[in-house]
This record gives sequence, structure tokens and C-alpha cells, in this order.
Amino acid sequence: MLFADIDYLDSDFAIQHGYVGVTNGRVSYIGAQEPADADSYGQRYSGRDRLLMPGLYNIHAHAAMTLLRGYAENLRLQEWLEEQVFPFEAKITPEAAYSATALAIAEMLRFGVVSMSDMYYFTEERIRAVVDSGFKANICPALMVFDEATHYQDMPERASNEHYARQFHGAEDGRLRIDLNIHSEYISNPNVVRAVGEHAAELGVGTHIHLSETLREHEECKQRRGGLTPAAYFQSLGFFNQPCTAAHCVYTEPADWQILAKNGVTVAANPASNFKLGSGFAPIPQMLAAGVAVGLGTDGMASNNNHNMFKDLYLLATVYKAASGDPTVVTPAEALAAATIRGAVAQGRSDCGRIALGQRADLVVLNTGVPWMQPVSSQLNNLVFSAQGSDVVLTMVDGQVLYKDGEYTTIDIELIMAATQKARDRIVSEL
Repeated sequence: MLFADIDYLDSDFAIQHGYVGVTNGRVSYIGAQEPADADSYGQRYSGRDRLLMPGLYNIHAHAAMTLLRGYAENLRLQEWLEEQVFPFEAKITPEAAYSATALAIAEMLRFGVVSMSDMYYFTEERIRAVVDSGFKANICPALMVFDEATHYQDMPERASNEHYARQFHGAEDGRLRIDLNIHSEYISNPNVVRAVGEHAAELGVGTHIHLSETLREHEECKQRRGGLTPAAYFQSLGFFNQPCTAAHCVYTEPADWQILAKNGVTVAANPASNFKLGSGFAPIPQMLAAGVAVGLGTDGMASNNNHNMFKDLYLLATVYKAASGDPTVVTPAEALAAATIRGAVAQGRSDCGRIALGQRADLVVLNTGVPWMQPVSSQLNNLVFSAQGSDVVLTMVDGQVLYKDGEYTTIDIELIMAATQKARDRIVSEL
């Protein structure tokens, strides 16, 4: 495909105008002039009133929790989890997990998301949904430990982690990757944390955790672990020796930021979820200043309610100005980097996340011919502060168009929506 005469977001987060060609799933041409072999690109996409940008990377999701959209509301995190979410999740079947994950993928594609880092159960079904859709994902099987005596080698999750990593890490031409998981400090123990970190190193995969999401979690960890914060706890056990994505990090302290930066941990900011659950404001400006890599995630649909990452992008770029009293913090370029290249790097996708020659063609087209994107003083500012997820008119993954103008090429959206609603109704009737 040749994107012709179009505005596009370059690797430096500046808006350029010209032509972008895609061949064999990768960006093969970028230039101000039409390429001499334009006809060889096949389909020509007109850039009139359009903006081409890298796809968004959702680096903290629980996709199958679309089943819980709107179900558990106005509750504190521990109450929300223990009294509402856990009982509901106990009723989810593999078939329901598949349809709910496929529905989440469809929603993400509609909003310009090309890849997710997904932490949940029903790993076989989540993998199948990713493979069937043509989407990208880092899938991590959930691992939760509720006592201090359990050893990883005695858990069935060790064998399943081995299986998934050996069989699926790098599958589908790299679209599918496997991460290992520790839910959090408070649903783990030191033996398991240390062993999972060692297993991830042995398998050559990354890890995915929740970290300092609430003040209670953060302070109780210090009480349990001899004064160590969750970040210091995980570091002390060697868990950060492998690339790690740490979700939330709302109550991290200055010493924690040094730990995260030193170990190359990527923070998955989840502003919509943190605000909705009343968890607080992650210190994003301070972490960025300390050299911490920051990406962006939606979290699950019981704590956010949609996978519209343009909403999360807007929140990331605005709320910290108010929280800090400094309107210069979290620039549009920093917010866009979090939503694109930082997410790709966190997922171990070095050839993704930006429009550059040789990069994978994970591309999104927005309609800019709408009132809220006009007039144009700075298209970059419009993209962050004015654009809506509904402005997405095309989402491409590895050069394959998966969503265009209201139509999905790989997902039967009516079937998936009906199946998810049926599963949700059954679960609620059984509670």
C-alpha cells in the first residue's frame, strides 16, 4: 500500500508531509515526492484530510475483563477485587474468555491500538484470539500466590509457563510474545518471585507485574518486607534482571525511581484506571525526569470501561500539569512516545513503534477533516489534545489492514459481541 500525499508523524514526533510505502509488512519508502515505482505498491491510499501515525501499544491490559465492563463500580481496589471481581472471574469459561478477548482486540483496533501486553488467565484462548485476529500481543499467564510457603517448582504454572514460552514466544512472525507474571508483591512470596525471575532469564522472556498501585499496598509491603518498598523488594530478589513492565507505580518513592531507571523497568501508566479507582496520581513527571521509561496502558474494563487509548493519551498529557502546577510537564511528544515507541520497546519489539524505513508497518490513519481537528496551528498538539479515538479510520498490523472505515477484516464483530453478552448474562445469573 502507498499512503499518498499524506501528513505523517515521523520518528522525532514531528508532522511531515509526503508519501509512505509499505511492502511485505514493512515501511519501504518515505519521501516528500511520489516514488518512481508507485504502481508497484498496489493499493493507493489518499492522504486528503488524513494523518498517518504509528499504532498505539497498550502495555497493561486484562483483555478478557471486557466481560466485567460496567459491572463493579464505585468501590475501593481491595473491596472491588475481593468482593466483586474475583467471584465473577471464578465463573468465566474458556469460551467466554476467547470471545471477550476477541471483543477487546476489536475495540483496540477501532481505537488505533496494534498490540497489547495482556495479563490474565485462559492463556490458550487468549493466544487463539490474537492469532485469529492478526493482532500483536505479549501474553503473560497470571500467577498468584496467597501464602509464604509455596515454591514455584511445585506449582503447575511453572510447567505451563515453560510450555507457552517454548511454543509461542516469537510465533506468528513475531506477533506473539510471552512474558512471565507475578501479580504483585502482596499476592506472591519471595521464593516464587526469585524463581520466576530466574525462569524468565532461562527462557529469554520479559516479565509483567503490578507495582505500588495503592498506598495500602505500598505501605503494607514495607511493613512485611523489613522496610523495602515493592520496587526494592523485587530488585532484592533479582526480579528486574530481565526486562520488566511494572503497571501503575502510583506510590513509588524517589529511591524507587532510581531502581526502575537503573534496571530498565518500563512503567505502564494507567491514568484512567487509577483515577476511576481513586488510586491517585502516579508521579510521571518525576519518573521521566529520573530517566524512567514510561509507557501507557488501559488496564481492565472493570476499572477503565474502554480501550480508547486516545483518552488515556489525553489524560497523560494533561492531568500532571494540574497535579504539579507546572504546565510544561509531560509534553505532547513525551505522551506520544509513551503510547507508541516506549510501548513497543517494553514489549521487546525493536522494529516497531515508529514510522521509519525497515520498521514493521503497524500504522494508523486518523480523519483530520473534522471540526475538532481544525484549524491547524500545530497538528501535533491537535493529535494529543483534540483527537478522538473515533477519528481512527484505518488500523494496519504488519502491513495487513485489520480495521477500515467501520469494517473488520479478521473479526466477526456481531458474533463476538453476542457471545460476550451471552457469557456475561450467564455469569451474573450464577452469582
